[in-house]
Amino acid sequence: MKRLLIFLTIIVMMTACNMGDKMDNTPKKQVEAYLDSYQKLDDNVLNDLDSLVEDTEYNESQKMRYKELMKKHYSNLKYDIKGETIDGDKALVDVEIEVNDYSDILKEEINQDDYKDENGKLDLSKYFDYQLNKIEQATKKTKYTITFHLTKKDDKWTIEDLDKTSVKKIHGIYVSN
Repeated sequence: MKRLLIFLTIIVMMTACNMGDKMDNTPKKQVEAYLDSYQKLDDNVLNDLDSLVEDTEYNESQKMRYKELMKKHYSNLKYDIKGETIDGDKALVDVEIEVNDYSDILKEEINQDDYKDENGKLDLSKYFDYQLNKIEQATKKTKYTITFHLTKKDDKWTIEDLDKTSVKKIHGIYVSN
């Protein structure tokens, strides 16, 4: 009797675990996990951030500063799932995100004379320091809608690569024309 009870308990636990996996395997849940990874600063997000920072023209201290600013930005990201549409092995998930809005900083006209060194040459380091100061002081928020495209393969929903516009929206650097 005791063995039967143990066997039934194991079966129930395995079934519950499998059901939990299937419940987490929806387009909506995949998008939630993706956006939560930004908020929680998981390893994949931090690795992508490292790559992003390395591709900038910032000096080493500016790279570290920018990385810290973006980590704060990511952890403050808010989102609201607005809808989910499933059509066979394709799905769309509409999400409204709220992020810091850095677009005004990027659109700002600069006077190059303000960023010249003592020899009269443009010193990008001075400009980048100015830009990072503005990003650090930014308090304006904005909301964007992003549509995530997902594909189901081998019974698993996967988010397709985001387009550049969506990535810029997540980073708060989208500038509309």
